[in-house]
Amino acid sequence: MSSSDGRLFIGGDWVPSHGSEWITAYDPHTEQESGRVAAATRPDIDAAVAAARTAFDSGPWPRMSVGERAAIIREAAANLRAGTDDIARVITSEMGSPIAQSIGVQVPRAYQIWEYFSALAEDYPWRQRRPSYDEVNASLELLIEREPVGVVAAIVPWNGPQIVAAMKLAPALVAGCTAVLKPSEEASQSFGHLAEAFRKAGLPEGVLNIVPADREVSEYLVSHPGVDKVSLTGSTAAGRRVGAICAEAVKRCTLELGGKGAAILLDDVVLADAMPALTPPMAFINGQACNAPSRLLVPASRYDEATEAIVETLRSLPFGDPNDPNTFIGPLASRRQRDRVASYLDIGRNEGAKAATGGGRPDRPGWYIEPTIFTGVDNSMRIAQEEIFGPVYCVIPYTDVDEAVRIANDTRYGLEGSVWTADPDRGVEVARRMLCGTVGVNSHNMDMAGPFGGYRQSGIGRECGPEGISDYTELKCIMPPIGAGAL
Repeated sequence: MSSSDGRLFIGGDWVPSHGSEWITAYDPHTEQESGRVAAATRPDIDAAVAAARTAFDSGPWPRMSVGERAAIIREAAANLRAGTDDIARVITSEMGSPIAQSIGVQVPRAYQIWEYFSALAEDYPWRQRRPSYDEVNASLELLIEREPVGVVAAIVPWNGPQIVAAMKLAPALVAGCTAVLKPSEEASQSFGHLAEAFRKAGLPEGVLNIVPADREVSEYLVSHPGVDKVSLTGSTAAGRRVGAICAEAVKRCTLELGGKGAAILLDDVVLADAMPALTPPMAFINGQACNAPSRLLVPASRYDEATEAIVETLRSLPFGDPNDPNTFIGPLASRRQRDRVASYLDIGRNEGAKAATGGGRPDRPGWYIEPTIFTGVDNSMRIAQEEIFGPVYCVIPYTDVDEAVRIANDTRYGLEGSVWTADPDRGVEVARRMLCGTVGVNSHNMDMAGPFGGYRQSGIGRECGPEGISDYTELKCIMPPIGAGAL
């Protein structure tokens, strides 16, 4: 059973929606309907929050041991692993992720995140003992304890639906929180599999509730008084709105927002080594990743050589039908997204940039944009400053390392960057000067063990690593006589 029959996963079961509206998905390759799910209404949000509230306030989940919670999560992860092919096909059909990436990354990365946090929770410092400092407290010591923050509203995007949901829900659930998950309208169908994976694993009722909804109903969830914390991955515009609502209620929030990542190729870079590692992160999920390297900063002295290498490597990535296992770059997720990215092709040309490859829309059905490399780009141009969120990249020259760092930091974002060099020690020194949350040296990846999040308008808070768990806890300081209280 799933929301495809008009039901929503609330309180541990599939229940009828209070409304009669549907969220319809369209295959980005064929432009034909690929499925539909029930659209949650305000009463459905009330029911989901009430279920999560009851599960947190009086249910067993927050009162279980960490090991008991981790065991259920591991079993759910195993269920997701077993359903990899089915989940992957759904993701490809609704948002266009190439099937090889859906099978090889989208689903495995998600269940690996669940597994990672279930293991990490066992060693996480939930309680610590600390000596007092003030003389008046000489006979006391401090017990620092982390408690679950409460009911979490998790709002996830369409580009990595299962991955981002796991990044939010896994640390929240191991911490003892309960959750209301709001999937994107463009990628809601795969979450029936997530609900079933946890239902079969024995998750107590109300701990996880899933409510696909439109923007207006989603905002109602964010503002709901029964929600203690909101975690959003989305656009910077959405982050501003969510942040404002949370600030009004003094409600905790984590915001993972946009990016305009810079990859600095230093003058000693070996292009034959760098390009095979740099280009796939550029084009992963068809260029629709917030941490993608979309600004390529190259030495002016090697501009032509570097541009040629970048263009050649991008062209070598198979482009087309996402159902073909050989495809690396497929269509964009929706007509709206395709039209938005296409508008930036015109903006770039009007600003004086030139397309060294691509620059148009293929004459074929589907929401495709040609993978595009713009040259003649100044960092002040809109195509270099605004998040395009598609397979469109800018090659920008620099004269020395100081200028490269200045250009890289000349953005309102600060999510992820990278440095490419034959001298990794030099790369680390340059990386330390870049204003972003994650910086790779001869790589442009994130790692589940490291805190992921951004500077400036790329967001607030961190996901992944122990810091990911910390964002779903409240700190409590208990001050007993020395030696009292067990850890």
